[in-house]
Amino acid sequence: MPSKKPETDEEIGKLVYFTKRNIGNGKAFAWVYRLPCPKCKKALMGKPREGGKVKIRSKEYVCPECNYTVEKEEYEGTLTAAIEYTCPQCGNSGFIEVPYHKKKVKVLDEETGKTSSADAIVFSCQKCSAKINITKK
Repeated sequence: MPSKKPETDEEIGKLVYFTKRNIGNGKAFAWVYRLPCPKCKKALMGKPREGGKVKIRSKEYVCPECNYTVEKEEYEGTLTAAIEYTCPQCGNSGFIEVPYHKKKVKVLDEETGKTSSADAIVFSCQKCSAKINITKK
């Protein structure tokens, strides 16, 4: 599985997930590459297409070559997230690969002062072991 940082539009097209986030005083750049079809190994798995458009809310991934289908949770459980980060606690810059698994975490909305839950990729800083969350906006 390539963990090379995506730089061209072609490489970005091979991703399941891609984000750049400012996290307090730190930042994170995360990406997750799609994997080849486990059956035919000829093409990358992706969301199904209908009329040339990708069905982004689909609950499955399909191979465009052999039409092999895998449920979203099963497929995404096999993926690995590559993350370049700067820790908001200690300022350490590093690179880590973690399983691509989103957890529900509590997030404080600074404008309203209320907490809500959000999906996040959670990992620990390699230097100070602080937990870092990459949440959806």
